[in-house]
Amino acid sequence: MRILMVSDVYFPRVNGVSTSIQTLRQALAVAGHSSVLVAPDYPATVAEAGIVRVPGWPIPRDPEDRLMHPRALAAALDAHSPADFDLVHIHTPFLAHRAGVRWARRHGLPCVETYHTLFEEYFHHYLPFLPKSWLAAAARRISRKECDGVSAVIAPSSAMKNTLLAYGVSRPVHIIPTGLRLADFDHCDGPAFRARHGIAPEHPVMAYVGRVAFEKNLEFLLRVTEQVRHSLPDVRFVIAGEGPARGALERAVAKRGLSGNVRFVGYLERKTELPACYCAADVFVFASQTETQGLVLLEAMALGVPVVGLAEMGTRDVLQEGQGCRIAPDDVAGFARVLLPLLADRAAAQALGAAGKAYAANWSEARMGETILALYQSLQPEAASRPRLRAA
Repeated sequence: MRILMVSDVYFPRVNGVSTSIQTLRQALAVAGHSSVLVAPDYPATVAEAGIVRVPGWPIPRDPEDRLMHPRALAAALDAHSPADFDLVHIHTPFLAHRAGVRWARRHGLPCVETYHTLFEEYFHHYLPFLPKSWLAAAARRISRKECDGVSAVIAPSSAMKNTLLAYGVSRPVHIIPTGLRLADFDHCDGPAFRARHGIAPEHPVMAYVGRVAFEKNLEFLLRVTEQVRHSLPDVRFVIAGEGPARGALERAVAKRGLSGNVRFVGYLERKTELPACYCAADVFVFASQTETQGLVLLEAMALGVPVVGLAEMGTRDVLQEGQGCRIAPDDVAGFARVLLPLLADRAAAQALGAAGKAYAANWSEARMGETILALYQSLQPEAASRPRLRAA
């Protein structure tokens, strides 16, 4: 099959959607199929085969992202022949959705959308001057309309599927989590990472990897760090990533007197530096309450790093007590109480991490690719005999 994908975000913009798209394209390629992705252009973007970049503008209050020019996006899609594709797969609900659905309908192609993000819980962080209830209601209404405008919807977790059904979405919703490219997480150099960032081998380290955004609940983890420091004064909390909350978090670190305990290391190169950051940690910590899956949890587990996190929304599907993780309560003292024994006992942490490595192997990109291909095939009229349906 040949798939035309459309998204409002992609690398070098680092987030879970970009990772999910990249992993899916790689899984399709391994299975003998191909894809073309239409996505925004960014400063210093490097040309890549199979990716069409669309110019646009920075988004106010969110400078990492780009708003594609609508006419340029339409032109980028129209430059492709519909005879070359079997299906359109949309990954974001903004301009990419409108343009992708319009193009698919005009050419009679089935259209799938992955609902990656719980926008109901995000909008108020970026439009704080509007009532949260209004924004949540608008997000639900828009999500329902958009999901009902495609052939099928993919949700990365059962919690996200249940949320969409509660919105009143009537189209079929298929649970297909983002898979792990396990080969990217089979080696790391944690001691070298510690040395580069001035962290002594004996220091207990907790780490977070992901977008530094308000909805990730990182201020909660700063309060956990403050609590842990009472028992382990040398604890270090490494925060890898960038985002709109970094300035506020840096001010919170200074206010709480945590400057000696917290390290902001920014974005990391994915092949070597990111795995090294995971492996430099004794424990990976996660407190987001709005995650639709939580792929970073599986990345940590794949490298043998135990996880302590909240089992909320999509992370409920990932976090299974004892399978590489400890599930913590949603309060600072309770979270710290679960975390402390693993930071204080490296052998216990390593034993839990070993269980997580075996567990993460069940979430491979190959499994995800097989499931998505089956969905693609099911949407093809007379798929078995259709001449356009082919391996690329």
